[in-house]
Amino acid sequence: MKNDEIQKHIIAARKLNAIKDRVFRLIGKNIGRISEHEVNVFIFSEFKKEGLVTEKKCSSQIAACGPDTSFVHYFPKKRGSRVIRKNELVLIDIWAKLDRKDAPFADITWMGYTGKSVPKDIQETFGLVLGARDAAIKFLKSNLRKKKLPGAKGMETSARGYFKKYGVEKHFPHGLGHSLSAAQVHGTYFRFSRKSDSRMKTTIPFTIEPGLYFKDKFGVRSEIDCYVTADYKFVVTGRVQKEIVRV
Repeated sequence: MKNDEIQKHIIAARKLNAIKDRVFRLIGKNIGRISEHEVNVFIFSEFKKEGLVTEKKCSSQIAACGPDTSFVHYFPKKRGSRVIRKNELVLIDIWAKLDRKDAPFADITWMGYTGKSVPKDIQETFGLVLGARDAAIKFLKSNLRKKKLPGAKGMETSARGYFKKYGVEKHFPHGLGHSLSAAQVHGTYFRFSRKSDSRMKTTIPFTIEPGLYFKDKFGVRSEIDCYVTADYKFVVTGRVQKEIVRV
């Protein structure tokens, strides 16, 4: 991608991070009174304010709480949407781009908790997810120091191997990440998965997003946006979550 296209991605990533902060503040002020669907409506209203658009057929972002976080792709509906209550885990996954044809998407996921003390099992799972994320980054950087780009399968293995070491690999049901394009959030350049034969490319934004999901209990995901420069430097284009947000 051209530098001006990457800059448009960076602007979108910054806007998404600001919207995410406002989402958590909204939830915090309305615990017990706001539903997942209402959070979703708020997200779309913030997109409009910030001059962002998402995929044309996309009518919902991911705003999940409690056991709904255990579903990888949970999209809240108007009917049956849970009210977000005190002492619940919250997962926010939002993706959008500047309203320009050549502007690539940004895509982030952050975790919050509507209470003062995060339960031990959730906190430990969050730590494992961050560990897998950082293992993938470490693997990528080790290749970049040799002026090499790893294969998509190698990136996937670096995170999955970390989970396997702790006996939780079976709870990681999706790929590690994907490229970001202007046409769609799941870009067509490359995707990190066990079956992918594609290779990474420089100057193409992409996500790293490991997650662990325990059916009908809870799920945790961490997602960052980044890219590799033409001279093999790793750049993160948004903020990196290090702690669960106290909502």
